[in-house]
Amino acid sequence: MKDRVILHVDCNCFYASVEMLYHPEYSGLPLAVGGDEEKRHGIVLTANYIAKRRGVKTGMALWEAKQSCPDVIFVPPRMYLYIRFSQMAREIYREYSDKVESFGLDECWIDLTDSCSIVGDGTRNLSNGFRVAQEISQRIKKELGITVSVGVSWNKIYAKLGSDYKKPDAITVFDWDNCRDLIYPLPVSDLLYIGPHTTYKLHKYGITTIGELAGTDPELLHDWFGKIGYMLSVFARGEDETPVSVTGTEIPIKSVGNSTTTPRDLANDTDVRLVLYLLSESVSERLRENHFEGWVVEVSVRDTDLFYFHQQKKLKAPTNISSEIEEAAFSIFKRLYHWHKPIRSIGVRVADLQEEGLPRQLDLFTDERRRECLHRADCMVTLVRQRFGYSAIHRGIMEEDPYLASLNATADDHMIHPHSYLENGNRTGCEKAAHASVY
Repeated sequence: MKDRVILHVDCNCFYASVEMLYHPEYSGLPLAVGGDEEKRHGIVLTANYIAKRRGVKTGMALWEAKQSCPDVIFVPPRMYLYIRFSQMAREIYREYSDKVESFGLDECWIDLTDSCSIVGDGTRNLSNGFRVAQEISQRIKKELGITVSVGVSWNKIYAKLGSDYKKPDAITVFDWDNCRDLIYPLPVSDLLYIGPHTTYKLHKYGITTIGELAGTDPELLHDWFGKIGYMLSVFARGEDETPVSVTGTEIPIKSVGNSTTTPRDLANDTDVRLVLYLLSESVSERLRENHFEGWVVEVSVRDTDLFYFHQQKKLKAPTNISSEIEEAAFSIFKRLYHWHKPIRSIGVRVADLQEEGLPRQLDLFTDERRRECLHRADCMVTLVRQRFGYSAIHRGIMEEDPYLASLNATADDHMIHPHSYLENGNRTGCEKAAHASVY
């Protein structure tokens, strides 16, 4: 596996970079994507490098970001736009290999091993990988108007480490000649899946660098961390053999959802249904905009004591129809929550996504004509709102409480959940590599 050629491409400050294309008037100014500044609601999803240099960090509350950088400009997130740019970037990657694996919207691994004979200079080595990385970087900059950082190595973990090593608009090659000099002195926290808790525990055992982790007995790591100890050892030594997934019908995200803290506490089922319709319409619109549909609906609830509840349900057919999402969500809610306290916030998520319109087994008791009519009705509602404004058309239930109905759920933050690295058989690959190295 040491002769593989793996690239990891990371779009720099992705959301902010896309927004800068649509807001040239903000050129040279600190910009952050996320939340609603007027409502003092939400967090920073990402920021451009100007804002980052002034202390704005991903995950900050908006007021914290404002304290760090008083002149920061906030723009609301537009996930449909970022998904579209992500798809265009992946189309470029697929011209070089059919093995393209998404890691969120802004990151991808590309396996050039089998396609080296027809791309770059035709040789199967990391030098050719560097030349292909240069070409991809230039094309992304020219065709999409954003920049990327690229890591080149023989395994996915070191390739990802390479894309993080130098930013922005940089290419880093980690090969067998330089990996010990460049990688081993790095903090152990730089490795994929070593978060603050694992870092703290490793530090307690005197392990602070990747080199120290690589030199630690895998059996000792297993005693400390269980199976993940083997994985950490494999990652540090550059022996990860997990494959890059072959491109198919998969999409780079696993779910789309929306949640809101309501203008007043919800006190009964009618209140809940009203807000669920608002959220379901919002999620439905995002799914349809990007031609997705999902098999699973999930509801999350937080009461006035801030206790959190969530539950999900598998559907008979994948959907992006707002009324079907709401019906499923409300049926989950009735099972999940028994009105111990009023509700402070509620969310709806559609998961297990696939491309819209894929062939499936029809259900004898499902009225497909009615589903088609509901889908067309949703599309027409979207068109009316785009032309005349969000309040131009709404469901009759909204008349039950105009104050709650005034909540524009489409303006709230949408949640995009990327696929995990440890899916697609990657965990098994790590464990096999660890087993081979230990025994």
